[in-house]
Amino acid sequence: MTTISIHQPNYLPWFGFFAKVAASDVFVFLDDVAFSKGSYTNRVKFLQETKSRWVTIPIIHKQGLHINEILPSNTDWNFDHLNSVANWYRDSSAFSEIREEFESMLFDAAALGNLAEINKLLIIKLSNRLGFNCQFVSSSEFNVSTLGTERLIDIVKKIDLKGRYLSGQGGANYQDPYKFSEAGIELQYLDFEHPIYSQGVEDFTAGLSIMDAVFHVGWAQTKGFFKSVESKDK
Repeated sequence: MTTISIHQPNYLPWFGFFAKVAASDVFVFLDDVAFSKGSYTNRVKFLQETKSRWVTIPIIHKQGLHINEILPSNTDWNFDHLNSVANWYRDSSAFSEIREEFESMLFDAAALGNLAEINKLLIIKLSNRLGFNCQFVSSSEFNVSTLGTERLIDIVKKIDLKGRYLSGQGGANYQDPYKFSEAGIELQYLDFEHPIYSQGVEDFTAGLSIMDAVFHVGWAQTKGFFKSVESKDK
């Protein structure tokens, strides 16, 4: 049975996003839905000392545009982001060894010029770096026109008629489990607890970009946080 998860392509997402990737056989970028202003699609939080700070890709936004139609409003946003992150993480234990690689990722992404493609590239690069064995596809490839739970079901069936849909815990608030059962699709909720690691301050801040962990503890330890998810949910 193919385990499939679906989510909008967010910018340098948090641990929970990558936990879904780690636990999936196929991850679907939901890129042909309307862009939501104020979402995590073009922004994410990093840590400046003890406070979380937004880092945002500036965009040209018109009402009703899909995520894969959104363009950045300037082409050098990656330099601003790298400078901010460098100031905030320069004393973090792993930042000096990660900085050049992170800069290269942002440079490659910024060259694409489309928000969806920027986010997809970064997510795929990070997933590969963390050793996840997952296939990535985009919902725009399937030409599915349904909405809500039906849309999720139809996308899953495009990949595997008897697939398993892996949802985040928040999906329980709006998904109809009966519809999944009726369609012959197994609905599973991700069981994931945010790891605690050293951020160099007394109180831990959760929900930041996964790069916060990478800058503080490095690739290997960050990868290790996902071992139980990979073995449990696949």
